[in-house]
Amino acid sequence: MKAMLVDENKNLVWTDVPDPVMGPEEVLVKIHAAALNRADVLQREGKYPSPPGCPPWMGLEVAGIIEAVGESVTNWKIGDRVCALLGGGGYAEYVTVKCDMLMPVPKGLSLEEAASLPEAYATSYLNLFVEGHLEAGQTAFIPAGASGLASVAIPMAKAFGARVITSVLSDEIAEKIKHLGADVIINSKTTDVASVLAEEEKNGTPVSVSMDCLSGATLGKSLPYMARGGYWVVISTLDGIETNVQLRPLLTKGLHLVGSMLRNRTPAFKAWLLSELVEKVWPKVESGEMKPSIYKIMPITQAAEAHDMMVRGEHNGKIVFTVN
Repeated sequence: MKAMLVDENKNLVWTDVPDPVMGPEEVLVKIHAAALNRADVLQREGKYPSPPGCPPWMGLEVAGIIEAVGESVTNWKIGDRVCALLGGGGYAEYVTVKCDMLMPVPKGLSLEEAASLPEAYATSYLNLFVEGHLEAGQTAFIPAGASGLASVAIPMAKAFGARVITSVLSDEIAEKIKHLGADVIINSKTTDVASVLAEEEKNGTPVSVSMDCLSGATLGKSLPYMARGGYWVVISTLDGIETNVQLRPLLTKGLHLVGSMLRNRTPAFKAWLLSELVEKVWPKVESGEMKPSIYKIMPITQAAEAHDMMVRGEHNGKIVFTVN
């Protein structure tokens, strides 16, 4: 089969690799679509390698058709339409997946749409509801509103009854993401985020949960204006790895500053998380309360171009690759 490898100059090369070997608790999936994540860009740069036991090439979420099942697999069959959360290996024609890392494609969705779900939906659910303890009626702050992840997290928080604040880099981008349903969109180039969150607290709608992929100086400046007992969940540090945290509000308000990564969770935890998605989120997808937000669908052979789009910040929503 073919897979997308990274050469010594960090170029992407669609080339032949050995076929995957299926274990007794695994299924073989013929990949029809794979979605792009920022982790793929980091992995290409050598900063985010696949976990042990996973293929070394990129790709965290795919959708396709089961072509073979291991002898111990009883809950899936050949021909099933599935999407999967992977430790790596999605930029390829085939992948073997442990049976509890699979989810059915939600009714009414294409395989391209389904490929955009596993990583982004699992990450959003994990950090909003498991780590962040978000409840209906609370306010969530989800910065970087034009990102593929925010295109999932904002509608998810809204679908579960939360109020949402987000931030973007221009009024033009703010206009483009209005369809996601955020209640407040901050242009962080012209408006100080912390001052907006301070005003929200003054008005009785303080942030209870932040799912923060930016971090940097804004984190420390904003933390004091959270709701009592609030959770600020750091999932990445795109705006910087350092901040100045005032400890007094952290103490007096009982705030929680949490670091969270999906990739380093145990297989058992990931299996539980996916079962939560199927039970609690898939019905909202199938009813239309939540819809995949896809920016562009491209052939896998144009992956380098897609990576450049992500680095330049051109996308709003997910970029999906077609494979077969």
